Amino acid sequence: MKNDHLDVDRATSELLDAILPHVPFDGWAQPAFDMAVKDAGMTPELARLVCPRGALDLAVAYHRRGDQAMVAALEAADLSAMKFRDRIAFGVRARLEAADPELVRRGAALFSLPQYAGQGTKLIWGTSDLLWRSLGDASEDYNWYTKRMTLSGVYSATVLFWIGDESEDNADTWQFLDRRINDVMQFEKVKGSALKLPFVKSILGTIRAPAACDDMPGRTGKGAK
Repeated sequence: MKNDHLDVDRATSELLDAILPHVPFDGWAQPAFDMAVKDAGMTPELARLVCPRGALDLAVAYHRRGDQAMVAALEAADLSAMKFRDRIAFGVRARLEAADPELVRRGAALFSLPQYAGQGTKLIWGTSDLLWRSLGDASEDYNWYTKRMTLSGVYSATVLFWIGDESEDNADTWQFLDRRINDVMQFEKVKGSALKLPFVKSILGTIRAPAACDDMPGRTGKGAK
């Protein structure tokens, strides 16, 4: 491809499509990236301009592509008759069904490395933030943090269970997800009781959601929906 008017998003998408067949064998690593560059017909120099961190940038792009597929599934579904807990379960399930277990397993191995753990944490938090906002959450106080913290825990645990699930149609994973969401509901009850304590409410009342969050797709400012 020519470098006259570089469309970084398009070039990244092309490299991502090209690397996917190689990741199950080589992981999100340099050999897979080199093969993707060759398969995409791109020069190494241009590929490094598009993805300065190589395969790591494509692993991030793969995660965010799954996030967008989750949003599309939520927008296309009629959630009006669902309880809120079921909407959350639907969103998490849609997110997992948008991904390939082996590619995610390889990604989990990459993001478990100390130098990339922070990036992995940001991606999980970003997925949780995007799911909450897609479901209409507009909290700007301490709830912004607690909702994303608990959902990040649910999502992370479910992903780890899912990549090892051999049950038919991932039935065990969806049961596991339901149990984790039940735990969240219990947490909300405990939180509600704690807020009845004056000193707790006064402390939490000083906490505000950030005006903008780096690495969180779609979060453009305070009160974003």
